[in-house]
Amino acid sequence: MTASGSYERTDIAFDADGQTVRGWLFRPQRVSGPTPLVVLGGGFSCVKEMGLPAFAERFAAAGLAALVFDYRNLGASDGSPRQELDPWQQVEDLRHALTFASTLPGIDPQRLGIWGTSYSGGHCLVVGATDRRVKCVVAQMPTISGHWSGLRRVPMERIDELTATFAADRVRRMQGAAPIMRPIAGRPDEQPIYATPEVRAFFEREARAAPDWRNEVTLRSMEYARAYEPGAWIEFISPTPLLMIVGRQDTLTCHDLQLAAFERALEPKRLVLLRGGHFACYDEEFEPAVAAALEWFRGHLH
Repeated sequence: MTASGSYERTDIAFDADGQTVRGWLFRPQRVSGPTPLVVLGGGFSCVKEMGLPAFAERFAAAGLAALVFDYRNLGASDGSPRQELDPWQQVEDLRHALTFASTLPGIDPQRLGIWGTSYSGGHCLVVGATDRRVKCVVAQMPTISGHWSGLRRVPMERIDELTATFAADRVRRMQGAAPIMRPIAGRPDEQPIYATPEVRAFFEREARAAPDWRNEVTLRSMEYARAYEPGAWIEFISPTPLLMIVGRQDTLTCHDLQLAAFERALEPKRLVLLRGGHFACYDEEFEPAVAAALEWFRGHLH
């Protein structure tokens, strides 16, 4: 257990379809009555130590309980194949986290919110559209379209080669071979999923506080990501309030796709534009990002 003057952090664990998911619960101190709670989800391959505690601590200091966790197959949580990122399984893990939160003593099950960044920002669009237990949604730099962002990330002349690699990996795995793995961040010659300097810098920095993070995912994780279209759900979130936080120079999850999706969303909704790229919300733009989320949750969960 970890405590500060304004919140207490405890280890938690809950069942997800027979497997154990592990994380942390941040509870505000000196509050009276049932407390609203926000479930937080991290980016592609990220574990709970990477970027999430800073937001959870601020939420808890402001009177909101906050729950962060490792998705199945990652970090401290159970599940296999290890390092396989199935977006629909992660959506289910968010639902399991909401269910677990609703059973906690001192938590108001009628005031649950979700906050997701990057890949989990897309998950929050899906959950916000399909789970009415959620009373407030914050999607930060969200994934909108695996198809379109994937085509921007991989040159068109390599698409046939990549598709053939996906098919070969499926055959190998059916025959009992281990999954093909790909680096998440690295040099172009290493065939990583992300080769840009900003991605390498983020993971190198955040990995120092995350001993369970591994710089690899299964190749099928990439195939799953390219078929994932969370932006298709955005019209269905209403009447649940939606806040979208977008970086003006976000070329990773593509700010133009995010802005087009926001236009399709129905009220109540709010858009906050940050300076900088995909990772600015953890650094120079952290204060406006966390302040916007807090204002939204306070307005709709209190």
